[in-house]
Amino acid sequence: MNAKTITLIGLAGLLAGCGGVKSRVKQGKVETTINQAPNRSDYVEAIGIGASNPELATETQRKALARDAAIVKAQYEMLSMIKGVELDGGVTVDRAMEVDSKLEARLKETIKGAEILKSEFTADNGCVVTLRLPKKRLEDMMGVRFR
Repeated sequence: MNAKTITLIGLAGLLAGCGGVKSRVKQGKVETTINQAPNRSDYVEAIGIGASNPELATETQRKALARDAAIVKAQYEMLSMIKGVELDGGVTVDRAMEVDSKLEARLKETIKGAEILKSEFTADNGCVVTLRLPKKRLEDMMGVRFR
């Protein structure tokens, strides 16, 4: 390997380590304390924790349903966070939704398109999902600017 290749590999490793999503599951269990920074510079992030019926026939079924539940929960958390965001002009997203009846439907559709950054399974087949949505996409969809 030449020096340029080694430098690129090192840079890729550094970026992967810094830009990765924090693990919420340690030794097969959800951490006791989950610290979140939902309002990152260019993104809104949310996590959801889901479980399924332990009596389902297969581990795959249990994991699939737990992941689906975690995604829905993360979407709900994201919607709740976004509703509290203050827009230019001092009004919140929640208040803007009262004025524009179509805004809520567009917002929910945008949230359903959020990127799933990570799905982590617990030893008991539960799941923790991290979602991310670019603020720019939200602003463009809503035709507003966040403060």
